[in-house]
Amino acid sequence: MKALDGLLFDGVAQQVFLLARAVVFYQGQRVYDGGNASEDTLFDLASLTKVMSTTALTLRLNEQKKLSLTDRVSDFFPNARLDTDATVEDLLYHRSGYPPFLCYFEQTMKEHPELFDLDCLVNRRELARSEVMARALETPPSYPRGTQAVYSDIGFMVLGEMCAQAGGQRLDALFESEVVRPLGLSAGYRRLSVPQSGTRPIAPTGFTRPREHAPGQETLWNLPKRPARDGEVDDDNAWCMDGVSGHAGLFSTATDVARFGQAVLDGFLKVPYPWRKDRATPASTRALGFDTPSAEGASCGQFIGNRPPGAIGHLGFTGTSLWVDLARKLVVVLLTNRTALGRANLRIREFRSRFHDAVVTALNA
Repeated sequence: MKALDGLLFDGVAQQVFLLARAVVFYQGQRVYDGGNASEDTLFDLASLTKVMSTTALTLRLNEQKKLSLTDRVSDFFPNARLDTDATVEDLLYHRSGYPPFLCYFEQTMKEHPELFDLDCLVNRRELARSEVMARALETPPSYPRGTQAVYSDIGFMVLGEMCAQAGGQRLDALFESEVVRPLGLSAGYRRLSVPQSGTRPIAPTGFTRPREHAPGQETLWNLPKRPARDGEVDDDNAWCMDGVSGHAGLFSTATDVARFGQAVLDGFLKVPYPWRKDRATPASTRALGFDTPSAEGASCGQFIGNRPPGAIGHLGFTGTSLWVDLARKLVVVLLTNRTALGRANLRIREFRSRFHDAVVTALNA
């Protein structure tokens, strides 16, 4: 597996990212753990939150009969502007009608400048969080439910709050009780209103709040930049939600993400049918909260998922990824902080596929 060390070193040298940690489990055994970040470095998982927290919680609650995949958004939020028949399953498959992303944070940051204060009162952060969620629920559908798969942060913001209601706990506490404790993990949300203890290093992801525009977002909002504090969630909507949301907010080590991936292989999450892409939605690659490899240019390379029953995985905007090859019994976790070099830095796209191909080649699997 020395080739993987070389690739990660090259990734730093070529400014794909500043820090990286990768962990590989094969046939239930850890076969690789490397990178220039220490083993205990926490990474902002970004959208890996969608699978490790929200999807996991949905399936755990479904198993406990506290939340059904057929439950409707309107059962929890009668005033939501989404199609009244949109279900939990629709949210998991990204076919609910919600658009991909809206910058709710622009209005919140303007109306609540106190959020930038280190000593901001808890009730002010709670108020801002509730206002962001109200705006999400007021968002109308951008396409008819079930007609296409449109990857949506907003859908998972709503699903996270549905999980919290069904589980009778705040989302971060529910994640702690239903995922962290059963699996013995140290992953978790970093709520801004709660003083954070510990001295573990945290990989930086950006240096201003709000973050700079990502490519294609240049005209979406106009706010003055302020210095950001270390260790706070990268995503600005999640930041306005006190760091806790169904779409982003988790921090974790590479080992813990890999242990979660192994738990998925071992059946920790009970699914109503084998992992597979959505058969009901045209051209969808989505698989009940996870994604599957795309036909061309897959982030997991050309090998992972090329044998039945395929693979499931997910990416995170900050430069993180988890892929689980169901046939090979292979878990590959690559955590980086590529956004620390600027959101326009997209070198991770080509690097991810090379790295995953190198894993399979090194294992001769």
